[in-house]
Amino acid sequence: MTEPDTGFDYDRYRQLLAEADDEPKRLAFINLLIAEKARDRLARQSLRSTLAEMGLTTNQGGDEPEQGN
Repeated sequence: MTEPDTGFDYDRYRQLLAEADDEPKRLAFINLLIAEKARDRLARQSLRSTLAEMGLTTNQGGDEPEQGN
């Protein structure tokens, strides 16, 4: 099994999922997951851009999955 993502709070998400006992709560949970993933991607993109400006990068977007996944 792979190492868990250090930014992923399994206990928090497990608790939120357990509390999502109706459709509006489930949709709110899904929207939260989408928003947090988007925030994380923007943070990675910003970090890569900053490192590139500083001349500290050697990998051109290596950890970003292809679009459509």
